[in-house]
Amino acid sequence: MDISRQIADLATPGAHAAGLVVDGVAVSPAGKRTRVLITLDLPETEVGSASLDSIAVASRAIGAALDEANVPKNEYTLEVSTPGIDRPLTERGHFLRARTRLVTLDLAEGATATGRIVDVEDDAVVLETAGERVSFALSDIADGRIEVEMKKLKNAKFEEEDAPDGH
Repeated sequence: MDISRQIADLATPGAHAAGLVVDGVAVSPAGKRTRVLITLDLPETEVGSASLDSIAVASRAIGAALDEANVPKNEYTLEVSTPGIDRPLTERGHFLRARTRLVTLDLAEGATATGRIVDVEDDAVVLETAGERVSFALSDIADGRIEVEMKKLKNAKFEEEDAPDGH
C-alpha cells in the first residue's frame, strides 16, 4: 500500500469523528522531514465548508493516529486544511457541497455559465441564472469555480474583536 493511501486510511476515523471526510492526501519531502498535507471537507450531504473547530478536532486525532502507527516512519510536518474557495469544482460531491453558492462553469464545448447552484440531480448541476433554472450534465462541465461575492462580504457584520484593523 502506498504511503498516501495508508495515511488516508489512518486519517479517516479522526476526520469522521469531527464530521468531516478525507478529500485528499499529499506527501512530499521537506528538507529532512516529510510534509503530510491532508485536505478535509464536509460530507457530500452537507452544504458549505468545514469550521475551524472541526478541522482542529480532526487534526489532533489524525496526528495521534499517525504517531501511534509510526506513519510516516521519519519526522514529518502535518498540515490539515480545507480545499479552499479556489479549488476547481470537478466532481459531483464538489457541486453538492457548493449548493447555494454562485459559480462559474467552464463547459466542455468552450462556453461558460454563471449562476447559483440550486441542486444537483442525478448527473446534472442545476443553476439559477437570470431567474431561470438551467441544467448542465456533469459530463459537459470541464470545471467550475465558486465566485467570491463581494456584496455578501461587505454586508457581513464583524464582532469588535474580529474587525480586520482590531478596532
